[in-house]
Amino acid sequence: MTVLPITYIGDPVLRTPTRPVTRDELADAAMQRFIDDLIDTMRDAAGAGIAANQVGRSVRICAVEVGEATTRRYPYKPPIPLTVLVNPTLEYLGDDTYANNEGCLSVPDLRGDLRRHIRVVATAWDRHGNDLLTKVAGLTAGTYQHEVDHLDGIIFVDRVEDTRSFSTWDEFDRHHRSHFVERITKFVDDIGS
Repeated sequence: MTVLPITYIGDPVLRTPTRPVTRDELADAAMQRFIDDLIDTMRDAAGAGIAANQVGRSVRICAVEVGEATTRRYPYKPPIPLTVLVNPTLEYLGDDTYANNEGCLSVPDLRGDLRRHIRVVATAWDRHGNDLLTKVAGLTAGTYQHEVDHLDGIIFVDRVEDTRSFSTWDEFDRHHRSHFVERITKFVDDIGS
């Protein structure tokens, strides 16, 4: 297991769109080790997802997972099986959006309110170069959008509608968490994910 250092806001790699990966690159043992390290880093940080540029690599690869380590941090998030997305693109299914409060491993101790599309289709390769077509909804769709944004050089703070919603984790817990969890739990129940 290799945990890679997280790249933080201010590093230009986070603001530069990542480059697509070829199938030959993806098949290389070094790239497969990098994907393993990316997953280990995400799990070590208890993140729901991570993009390659969040560890300084400008390649179009991200991973998402909500499992045991993540549910302690985000108990309201439905499970997401480990999914590696290579060269992902997203298609929004309709114009419906929901209000979310997000944070980011690359923006430590800051959260903010933004809107995400409720339903998306992700087209990508898996880590072995097989075609993936995944339809996701709710918070899972939001997680996919957050990570693909990273690959496009966008950080969640760019999507925050009202900067007055920014808070640290402690202040979020103190002033906003109970209302947010109540609202988002109802949303998850209504959408099913």
